Amino acid sequence: MKADLLLKDGLIVWPGLGTGRGSVAVRDGKIAAILAQGEDLPAHRVIPCHGAWIMPGLIDPHTHFGFGAGDDDFRTESRSAALGGVTSYLSFHRSADLAESTPRWIAAGERLSCLDFGCHFGLTSLRHVAQLPEVMERFGVNSAKLYLMYKGASGAAKGFTEIDDGLLFAAMRQLASLSGSVLGVHCENVEVIPGLRTPLREAGRDDLAAWDEQSPDFLEAENVFRVGYFSEKTRCRVNIVHLSAGEGLDIVQMLRGRSHPAPIEVETCAHYLSLSTDSAAGLLGKVNPPLRGRRDVDALWNGIAKGQILTVGSDHVPRKRATKGPDIWQASAGFPGIATLLPVLITEGWHRRGIPPERLAAVTSANVAALYRIPGKGSMRVGDDADLVVVDPDCERVVQAATLESHSDYSPYEGMTLRGWPSLTVAGGRVMMENGTLTDEAETRRGRYLHRTSGAG
Repeated sequence: MKADLLLKDGLIVWPGLGTGRGSVAVRDGKIAAILAQGEDLPAHRVIPCHGAWIMPGLIDPHTHFGFGAGDDDFRTESRSAALGGVTSYLSFHRSADLAESTPRWIAAGERLSCLDFGCHFGLTSLRHVAQLPEVMERFGVNSAKLYLMYKGASGAAKGFTEIDDGLLFAAMRQLASLSGSVLGVHCENVEVIPGLRTPLREAGRDDLAAWDEQSPDFLEAENVFRVGYFSEKTRCRVNIVHLSAGEGLDIVQMLRGRSHPAPIEVETCAHYLSLSTDSAAGLLGKVNPPLRGRRDVDALWNGIAKGQILTVGSDHVPRKRATKGPDIWQASAGFPGIATLLPVLITEGWHRRGIPPERLAAVTSANVAALYRIPGKGSMRVGDDADLVVVDPDCERVVQAATLESHSDYSPYEGMTLRGWPSLTVAGGRVMMENGTLTDEAETRRGRYLHRTSGAG
């Protein structure tokens, strides 16, 4: 056999299992062979890796494409993702009628994205809950998200008038009847926030820490308990998305100890593992839930080390810098992060805390593929999609938003030196990025929609 591509003499990272020296051969868009150190195979192109990590390409489970330049986000943000070693992603799709809007959303992605992609459905009404059996089966989606922070007046301001505990419970009962499904929940008790926010604004506070103080960690933890308790009663598998603080993780561990009849999964994001309320990002660091203190950063890393946190994403939102002001109260929430996801995790995880690469690969690839039922991705097995990233763990680079290819024109990591950058990104066997530069393949390749398994049962 002659391979199309041979990644030669690297440190192969098997997610959750370990590492070993060897080479990876690619043919017809698939992993064709994994060779032990010293073995060789003829290939049309051989790329020496010189001991660099060869990992599964990242699957970012938490992105918000469409909040920057509409459909064109599929083009710009997939390119930004490829720069950072991300080879596929899941984004949130929300509309009044999911059955009507999803085909157009998929078509836009297939036309513009250079990477494979899928979606989670956003639930804001009982109509959405009623649609779930049809749309999950039809479009191959096994995941949905409900936003507890859009209860009451907060939701009404965005046109959402049905989000309450009744909708949460109804969604859980519906999803519990659909095999393999998972409900992601944004946990913040928005009903308490106004009483904490008003005094801060009246005091003239306009700092990043004030955003944390108006929605403190215990308001997230309270909602985590509610979601976990309802999950216990409905037997619905839930995922606490973008968990920001250690107290919420403590609540999850307590509920897991009750012989919980359905899994409670946890996702966190790179910014909660690296940035805090004293970050130099200032207003650019406004996000929901808020950035917390350094103690919470350490608590979440401890959760990753112990296997308590299943996945890590970026929560990437490609808005412009102009939306991040004029003060903390009026600035938009969220920021870009898909291109820096892997360098942040290597810097903070491997270099600063000794988290092994196989653990980092698990939370960014294999665990994502398993939770969201994405076939052929996330691992290093013969026959899987050749979605791969080669990483130089010692490569240092200063973050410059202008080089990250996003519609967004800033980064919360702007000016920071991160250590551990990808040198090669391969998607479907095609080299998308080499030595920090996108290739022509990033212009010509079109990603496929990831149709996942779901259904009644």
